[in-house]
Amino acid sequence: MTTDTPQAEHGGWHAIIGSSSIMSLALLGDALLYAVLPVYAEAFGLTLPWVGVMLSVNRFVRVFAYGLLARLTQAVGVRRMCMVAAITATASTAIYGFGQGPAIMLAARVLWGLTYAVLVLATLSYAIENRRGIGTRVGIGQAIQRLGPILALLGGAWLIGVFGPNMTFALLAIPTALSLLIAFSLPKARGEAAKRGKTPSLARPTPIDIVYFLQGYGVDGVFAVSITLIFAREASLSEAVMGGSALLAVRHFGEAIAAPLFGWIADRFGARKVFVTAAVLTTLGFVMVAAGLTVAGALIMLIFRGALASLGPAVIAQGLAPEDDAIAPLARMQAWRDFGAAVGPLATGFLLTAVAAEVLHAAVAVMLAASLVFWLAESRRSRAKLEA
Repeated sequence: MTTDTPQAEHGGWHAIIGSSSIMSLALLGDALLYAVLPVYAEAFGLTLPWVGVMLSVNRFVRVFAYGLLARLTQAVGVRRMCMVAAITATASTAIYGFGQGPAIMLAARVLWGLTYAVLVLATLSYAIENRRGIGTRVGIGQAIQRLGPILALLGGAWLIGVFGPNMTFALLAIPTALSLLIAFSLPKARGEAAKRGKTPSLARPTPIDIVYFLQGYGVDGVFAVSITLIFAREASLSEAVMGGSALLAVRHFGEAIAAPLFGWIADRFGARKVFVTAAVLTTLGFVMVAAGLTVAGALIMLIFRGALASLGPAVIAQGLAPEDDAIAPLARMQAWRDFGAAVGPLATGFLLTAVAAEVLHAAVAVMLAASLVFWLAESRRSRAKLEA
């Protein structure tokens, strides 16, 4: 049972800020890789289909590793797992810089997948210790986590122009290593969610899980892989990387702003209506990119995708009784989102050889709209049963 004393609340925020800061630094290399790898594949000894594999394998790993890592976290504690994650994040980023060829890069991406899964469980564990205000807590954690990727995408594009893609990742490993110092300062107590959590799995998805699967497939797959290629049609490679990096940075910047703002709104006015609005506008962004309004559509899509980061957990938590365990449905939703984000880059890497990027964005918009209608219909049926 959690407590709401000032001391407990202070310790809770310390843990949320600390674990989210570790995630922020750990994401430096991964965030830049999405902008760089599609157009600099040869510099890493890869072909375009291999790019899709590299940008998706880490997600496949963590989808199926959540259960094992949750049990391991319960056994050794969140703080120690964060220390391990800080080390492995530094190692994977350094390997991007010094590694060459599919085998070495694949090993780095598998290592990163395990790292990210650990940090997701840690930040989620700390955020849901106090069920009240979960939207705000998750949102502020998400905002902190996005700072590293924003800096990597904006500054990394400049570093690539000066040092080249490989050396840039080697340099990013240096600030990533600072996350170990933060991990040492985390509370020694285990996160409550890790103690009581059930094994996350790809069990039968609920309607909201399907929405998050398609959101991961579309934003982290279709959009992230194809955006630099869209720009490269009418610009040089360096300009395309700059443009793609800027928009991918907006993805993180939008989450940094939208997640805490919409999380706060959801805590006070109910998450359901806000979630529907954000999901509709995210879908509209895909429609606009498909219609050729690339920059405007991307901005709308990415800002409201950021809102969904805190709204999903808030929708689930607000739908549970106070005594219900929140970690199982939250972990399931995260697993399905990650599964979509894993399938997305893999499928897009192959589909782009035969289908235009705009067509892929249109298909995502149609599927997202259908999934949202399905979720709303199922929600009405559930409420009708409760009232009957």
